[in-house]
Amino acid sequence: MSGVREVEAVFREERGRLLAALVRRFGDLDLAEEVTSDAIEAALRHWPVEGVPPKPGAWLMTTARRKAVDRLRRDQAFAARLAILQVEAERAAPAPPADADGGELPDERLQLFFTCAHPALPAEDRGALTLRCLAGLTTPEVARAYLVPVQTMAKRIVRAKKKIREARIPFRVPGADELPERLPGVLQVIYSIFTEGYAASSGPDLQRLDLAEEAIRLARILRRLLPGEREVAGLLALMLLVHARRDARTGPDGEPVLLDEQDRGRWDRGLIEEGSALVVTALSGGRPGVYGVQAAIAALHDEAADLTTTDWPQVVALYDVLLALDPSPVVALNRAAAVAMRDGPEAGLALLDELAGEPRLRGYHPYLVARADLLHRLGRLPEAAAAYRAALEVAGSEPERVHLRRRLTAVEES
Repeated sequence: MSGVREVEAVFREERGRLLAALVRRFGDLDLAEEVTSDAIEAALRHWPVEGVPPKPGAWLMTTARRKAVDRLRRDQAFAARLAILQVEAERAAPAPPADADGGELPDERLQLFFTCAHPALPAEDRGALTLRCLAGLTTPEVARAYLVPVQTMAKRIVRAKKKIREARIPFRVPGADELPERLPGVLQVIYSIFTEGYAASSGPDLQRLDLAEEAIRLARILRRLLPGEREVAGLLALMLLVHARRDARTGPDGEPVLLDEQDRGRWDRGLIEEGSALVVTALSGGRPGVYGVQAAIAALHDEAADLTTTDWPQVVALYDVLLALDPSPVVALNRAAAVAMRDGPEAGLALLDELAGEPRLRGYHPYLVARADLLHRLGRLPEAAAAYRAALEVAGSEPERVHLRRRLTAVEES
């Protein structure tokens, strides 16, 4: 591996920890980002020549900390503030950060997770800030993920940082009494990133594997930091079990391949085994959570030899549990699809018709597609064609539109 590639690998692994530690010490997210970049630039100059140090994270931390102090000293507006920041940092973290000669770089990413996903921030800002700070994506990359102009995303990120600063949102892990209320927000941000990676809301590709893999990486970090939280295990399990099918989900031209048509030999058995083991952890020791139950459903799909041998009664039973935990129309939609597989398309369509008045399902692409498919299976072709046309109007990515046009053509030519 070349020196530059070594630096890039270290940067990817260490950046979040470094940024979190600097935010903790100096209380300024912008400053932390700037000196983190400065430290990486210094590494790019020195490491290819001198070699990667034994403790690269500690080297980066020492370099970034010195640059932060130098920058604050040069800026008279921050001169008085520096002394206050140092005193506050020492009180908040009695153990000093490790230097390049020994000790491990303290991992304070958990504080940054909860800061980026703080409920005081607008929902659209939480995911953007998480991708920018914890996943290390550039502002243009985050803008591309959210399908907005770069300037719009830059303003959104600046707004979120300003909110953190002005509202004095603390860089800390919530106490035991706050954690149950705050953790779901962190998990939702990560899952939203994964969902966009699993099925892109628009664009030329069905999947954004870079986003899906970043979400999994963030969940792995969170799992290491909160090993006792079963819903963290559940979320990681769910994403692994779904991501295991990634190679079989698209055809040669990038078009979607439905579950019943996928080559299950292309599914990633390693991810399935890891995810299935985590399902056991997620469902053990108390009332199940929404991610653990969804992961159990995903595991049943992944463990089946084909669609017909899937344990549909168990899938429906799990959806019953999930609906009690999360009585949302989207869960009801997924349950209806499972009922259609267990009891036939007419039973599933009846449940979908009961949901027709739900405001959140109006124009919801998966609902329209599910209804069109069941109508097609029942031979109600004019209604199926109308439903496919409605789905086409709101389809996100180009591969989805191509797929729906083919299904519509097949119905019209029947």
